[in-house]
Amino acid sequence: MTSNASQPDWVPPEGGEGFATRIVAGGPASAARGRVRSAARELGAPELAKRILAGDRVALARGITLVESRSAAHRLAAEELLALVNDRAGGSLRLGITGVPGAGKSTFIEALGSQLCEDGWHVAVLSVDPSSPVTGGSILGDKTRMERLSRHPHAFIRPSPSGCELGGVARRTRETIALCEAAGFDTVLVETVGVGQSEVLVRDMVDCFLVLLIAGAGDELQGMKKGIIELADLLVVNKADGDNRARAEAARLDFSRALHYLAGQEGAWHPPVLTCSAQTGEGVAGVWETVEKFIDQARARGDFEVRRGTQQLTWLQAQIEEGLKELMLSDPAVRAEQAEIVRLVVAGTLPPAAGARRLLAKIAKK
Repeated sequence: MTSNASQPDWVPPEGGEGFATRIVAGGPASAARGRVRSAARELGAPELAKRILAGDRVALARGITLVESRSAAHRLAAEELLALVNDRAGGSLRLGITGVPGAGKSTFIEALGSQLCEDGWHVAVLSVDPSSPVTGGSILGDKTRMERLSRHPHAFIRPSPSGCELGGVARRTRETIALCEAAGFDTVLVETVGVGQSEVLVRDMVDCFLVLLIAGAGDELQGMKKGIIELADLLVVNKADGDNRARAEAARLDFSRALHYLAGQEGAWHPPVLTCSAQTGEGVAGVWETVEKFIDQARARGDFEVRRGTQQLTWLQAQIEEGLKELMLSDPAVRAEQAEIVRLVVAGTLPPAAGARRLLAKIAKK
């Protein structure tokens, strides 16, 4: 840190060195750009992988940025990086956390992550922020909301934009999980966007799928809806504190009754419904104990390995579909045909189904 660095005026007097933000004197713009370019050239995939495997947080952040890049120039480097760290991937406990907006996901994750870090776990939090369908931008403010957890030496928080992807996760969440595992994190918490019943893609990436609920968001018929509730491994009613404690307990009973209609196979795990207060911390430890109990039972039944294998195949299928789409549309003739079909469909002279068949016929001739 330079000698003339100072803390911003918004840092509280008792904040101390826990607030890492500093104000420093600026330098010439041309010199700064040169430093950024030279730093980017210094690290190839082998060196980046070496640093990630050594637990370098800066290298991990760079690696995630690389795999998230949509640039074709970065794709080979990203694939090489993932191959180099593959042997160290897969060793963490992966927990997916979703819920309606306002359920307190970030507060819950900070409370849970802080407890885990104090117990000796190394926790990576992958927070997915919604992207604007108009501008494409994201606020990426979850790290700011997890201020206490972000300062813990055993924690790593990475907010990523959803990129308007469906399912509540970012397009490269799987790859990011692998990099975090390679960097030595034994627990990965994936927080989804939080949009409602369709947020189920995260279940194909994690070992345990937790749905965070709040009292008053719907009756027990709402809880019976197929989709996200049916796929949950654990349901938690948050904000069970103060005057809301009785309502939270009533909501827990409602969802518990609803889950009886969604009973699984004989001997299978029956998702429990718990209550907790992320604000006070009450019940959060019990949630983690239930997660560990679920993982232990899944391992004993052989379900854990089956689920991991299915996730790998889902990842493979997604990569194949993405690659085929890019390969097909890389042909100038196919792109020209696509542009003409789009024009005709928009004008109303060609039905969408016929347009799709026409484009596929063009591709089949290649």
